Amino acid sequence: MRILIVDDDPDMCKALIRVLEDEGHTTHSCQDTATALTATKEFNPDLMLLDIALGNEDGRDLMTRLRRTCSLPVIFITARGLEMDRINGLRMGADDYMVKPFSFAELLARIEVVRRRARSGSPHAQTGGESFELVFGDLTINRISREVHLRGQLIEFTTKEFDLLAFLAASPRRVFSRQELLEHVWHSSHLWQDDSTVTEHIRRVRQKIEDDPRRPRWIANIRSVGYRFSASETADAAYG
Repeated sequence: MRILIVDDDPDMCKALIRVLEDEGHTTHSCQDTATALTATKEFNPDLMLLDIALGNEDGRDLMTRLRRTCSLPVIFITARGLEMDRINGLRMGADDYMVKPFSFAELLARIEVVRRRARSGSPHAQTGGESFELVFGDLTINRISREVHLRGQLIEFTTKEFDLLAFLAASPRRVFSRQELLEHVWHSSHLWQDDSTVTEHIRRVRQKIEDDPRRPRWIANIRSVGYRFSASETADAAYG
């Protein structure tokens, strides 16, 4: 896996490079947003490790610019560990959020999650032998092209947002708990990844496909249980 490290701490960069390359990854590091944008195009990474504090710059600005043009998986690595910081990072499109100091073993485990997700995103694995196109009224989800169209308009999704929507839509009306979604979509566990990750990604998907995210038509919140996708064209009474 090609991993781009964006951190203005030379010692942290060296440590990450050593650990990642010992695991067989190819790395490249940079210390500012301009260099990181160039490296994203030239190095063509599979994953970015992004620090929020980049000297006088803010890594979240880079995150915003990235999400306008690509769905490159991003893990925030930062000393800011407040719950609201984590929530805001996920809302901006980050795939995960790690607070310094963190265990390199845990970081490697989370990177492995991204690797497995990339493998499962191949056309064969994604379709699982079933129809590659899921059509529900004016909503179409193509699991090979990884495109979502609503009323004929292409809707942009990050990698994880698409994986979550496609997984739910493949089993309409089946209820999945947050823990099950972490396992199947993130290939993770609530034991080391907060299930608020699921909640935030559901919110982001709803913002993109629902006319009124407060009264969702497609993704239901089944209180105290989890979420389900509705194949009908009207909202279920259980939506919340």
